[in-house]
Amino acid sequence: MSQLPFESIQRNILVKKEFETSGKFGCDPDKRPIEKLIDLGVSNIDKPAGPTSHQVSAYAKQIMHMSKAGHSGTLDPNVTGVLAVAYGRATRVTQALLTAGKEYVCIMHLHADITEEKIRKACNEFLGTISQLPPLKSAVKRQVRERDIYYLDIIEIDGREVLFKVGCEAGTYIRKLCTDIGKKLGTQAHMAELRRTKAGPFSEKTIITLQQLQDAYTYWKEDGNEKQLRKCILPVENAVTHLPKIWISDYAVESLCHGSPLHIPGISKLHDSIKYNDPIAIMTIRGELVALGTAKMNSQEIMMKERGVTAVVDAVFMEEGTYPKVTRKD
Repeated sequence: MSQLPFESIQRNILVKKEFETSGKFGCDPDKRPIEKLIDLGVSNIDKPAGPTSHQVSAYAKQIMHMSKAGHSGTLDPNVTGVLAVAYGRATRVTQALLTAGKEYVCIMHLHADITEEKIRKACNEFLGTISQLPPLKSAVKRQVRERDIYYLDIIEIDGREVLFKVGCEAGTYIRKLCTDIGKKLGTQAHMAELRRTKAGPFSEKTIITLQQLQDAYTYWKEDGNEKQLRKCILPVENAVTHLPKIWISDYAVESLCHGSPLHIPGISKLHDSIKYNDPIAIMTIRGELVALGTAKMNSQEIMMKERGVTAVVDAVFMEEGTYPKVTRKD
């Protein structure tokens, strides 16, 4: 089965120091009160064709009556599929999704009759690192840049129509990929239809429509029924399942909520795959997201050393005062 890079990584947990956690503080992410869940939640919206990604995010924000919302990477207006929208305090988690790998299903139309053998051979030549010049209508500076194609699986070939699934690095232009495949085949080609099926840890398994979100919110407000809304709003922790993690003791949480760097004495557990400058998720022992950070030591250094800064904080999600500065044992 074709996988994005993070999906194929087998991460093991290393125990630095065992800490107990108090049931008095924090909350299991799946048991947050509905208001807290919304303010620390993400919806995996099935973006329809027509509106921009910004408009879809704005619609979701309006439906949920939130003052802030952000989305996980722009899709062209006619492109459909996975668009993670984060609300309230969770909004900045989208920065962890922007650079995550993406998967698309595409229909490419060739402008000439090409044998299936040649089509498959040409597509295989685009696996690995490719060079792309962004199209004229793009949101980035138009200069050649390298992007990784993790897999490109042809699903069906029907005459000049080629249906394929592609897993790629963030920032890959599928429209340009189709054009370049056409050139490789000695003809022209264009992207006829595109759907995003994965954006980092979000896939079509949890996707919902804007109408479903609207209905779920209405059921909650009018009948007090939270069931459907809890299916539409996922805890913010779902947006960082693709990142390596460090779990910290209760007493270390509050200082990070004020933006302090993470020091070794506060660490309980960590993944074994952390490298210097990796983006990481910093979690409580109960599995709550405290902050996103950048690693300043690798896993081996963290396990060997007793002092030092292991990570700097980039974005804080936990409210100040959720955990005490020092947890007392009763």
